[in-house]
This record gives sequence, structure tokens and C-alpha cells, in this order.
Amino acid sequence: MAGGAKVAFVVALIAMVIAMVPRLTESAVTCRLVVSSLTPCATYLIRGGQVPTKCCNGVKSLYKDANTISDRQMACQCMEQASKLVPGIKIKYAGDLPEKCDVHIPYKITPTFDCST
Repeated sequence: MAGGAKVAFVVALIAMVIAMVPRLTESAVTCRLVVSSLTPCATYLIRGGQVPTKCCNGVKSLYKDANTISDRQMACQCMEQASKLVPGIKIKYAGDLPEKCDVHIPYKITPTFDCST
């Protein structure tokens, strides 16, 4: 699959998450917000390299919006679902993303992270 087609495929799979993850009414963060915030990061999460400015803008915006426990849990669940549906995401790149975007979170992103905590 060509590079551009692969990225388009990844974006389409991420968009499918919107319909698959239940929405929590008490949360201001939705899967739609998570997907729109992190879609510019798809190429970086697969290939690494330079993090696009739009990606970091989305990461920072999502971090700012997820300011309650239920918001953070929803964002985590959406990202967890997306990571299972999108082939080729490298956990190392996902783990490095907050620091590369100057967002400081008190935990490490791992495949076994528990969204309920």
C-alpha cells in the first residue's frame, strides 16, 4: 500500500472508532473530539520522524479539554480502541508524543495502561 493510501486508510479506521465507543454523557470529551485532535498524528504514530505542528496542537488541545477524571477516561478509552483498529502504530512513538509536544502527563503510555485509573 502506498504511503498516502496507508495514511488515508489509518484515518478512516480511526474515524470508525467514533461509532464503536459508547459516549459518556457526563464527559465533555467525545471520541469525535479525540479523533479530530489526533488524526494529524497518524503519520508520526506509524513512521516516527518529525511531529507535525498540527499534531502537537491537537495533543495540547485534547490535554486542555480533558480536565476531569471522566474526560480523561473517555479520551483514554477512545485512544485504546483506535490503537487496536489502526495497524502499524508504534507504541514507542505514542509514548514519546506527549513530551515531543511539550505536554507533561504523570504516567507512561503503554499497551497495558488501565483507562479506569
